[in-house]
Amino acid sequence: MKSLERLAGALPKAELHVHLEGTLEPEMVFFLAKKHGVNLRFPNASALRKAYQFQDLQSFLDLYYEGAGVLRDREDFHQLTLAYMDRVARDGVWHVEPFFDPQTHTARGVAMREVVEGVLSGLREGEKKHGITWRLIPCFLRHLSEDDARQTWKELLPFREHFSAIGLDSSEKGNPPSKFTRVFEEVRAAGLRTVAHAGEEGPASSIREALEKLHVVRIDHGVRCVEDPELVRELAKKRIPLTTCPLSNVRLCVYQKLSDHPLKKLLDAGVSVTANSDDPPYFGGYLLENWLGCLRELALEKKHLIQLAKNSFEGSFLPQKDQETWFEKIERVAATAA
Repeated sequence: MKSLERLAGALPKAELHVHLEGTLEPEMVFFLAKKHGVNLRFPNASALRKAYQFQDLQSFLDLYYEGAGVLRDREDFHQLTLAYMDRVARDGVWHVEPFFDPQTHTARGVAMREVVEGVLSGLREGEKKHGITWRLIPCFLRHLSEDDARQTWKELLPFREHFSAIGLDSSEKGNPPSKFTRVFEEVRAAGLRTVAHAGEEGPASSIREALEKLHVVRIDHGVRCVEDPELVRELAKKRIPLTTCPLSNVRLCVYQKLSDHPLKKLLDAGVSVTANSDDPPYFGGYLLENWLGCLRELALEKKHLIQLAKNSFEGSFLPQKDQETWFEKIERVAATAA
C-alpha cells in the first residue's frame, strides 16, 4: 500500500473539477471579511470549519454562497486563485481547469471585469511559480433562469478568448439541462465547448439530457450513470470524460461511504473517469487526498492509478500533442515506481 501511495503522489495529474469559490479556506474567509467589514455569523475560522456537515447538495450550497460573499475585488480573486495553485502544486498536479461562478458575484454588484481579471492574474502567477498550465471555465448557475444565464454570457463575451468552455453547475433538482438549451447554443455558436454537472443529484437520464440537449463534451460528476448500463457502455465507447469527486459525493450523501463509490467499477468498464476535489475545504481533501482515499477504500491497483492519471489529461482541453507528452511522462514515472 505504501508504494502505491507514493506512486499516487508522484504521478503527474490534471484536475478537471474544482470550483475556485469552493477552495476558499475558512482562514481566508475571515481575512477577507475583516478587509471588507463583512459580519460573519461564525465567531472564528474553527467554528466555520465545524459547520461543514451537510445533508445534501443544497445544504452545502447555502454555506458556499455565504462564504463567497467576502470576495469583493480583483485582489481577492487573485489571492483565492493563487492560493489554490500553491496548494495543488504539492499534489503532483500539472494542469488545472477550474470553474468559477460569475453570477454569484455580479448579483452582489461586483463587476465582471474584477472577477475575471483577478482569476486570470492568479492563474498566470501560479503558472509562473509552479509550471502548472490551466484552462478556465465560467459556469452558469442552474437555479437561476436561462435569461439570467444569457445576460451573464453577454457580459462574459469580451473575455471569451480566455475561456476553454462554459459550464453549468449548482442544484440539479428542478433544474434540468434542457432549461439552458438556447444559451448553450449561443455558447457553441461562439466557438466554445460546453460541459455540465449532471448525474450527481439527478438520475442517469440527466446525463443523457446534457449530452443530447446541451451537446456537452464532458460530464461533471456523472456517477449515477451506473444506474443505466447502456449509458455506461456508451460513455466508455465514446470516451466521454466523467469528472467525479469522491470525497464530495460522500460528504453530500450521494454515497454513505467511500467504499460504495463506483470509481473503480467505471475504470474497469473502460470509462474515461477522473477523480477530483470539487470544493476541497468543504469536503475534506484536495486532489491527492481524493486519490488516496479511493486507493485505500476501493482497493485500487497500480493499473487504476496509471489510468486515472492518463484519463485526467485525456479528458482535459489540452492539445492532443500535449496530452501525449503527459501520457509518456506518466508511463516513465510508473515504470520507475517500486
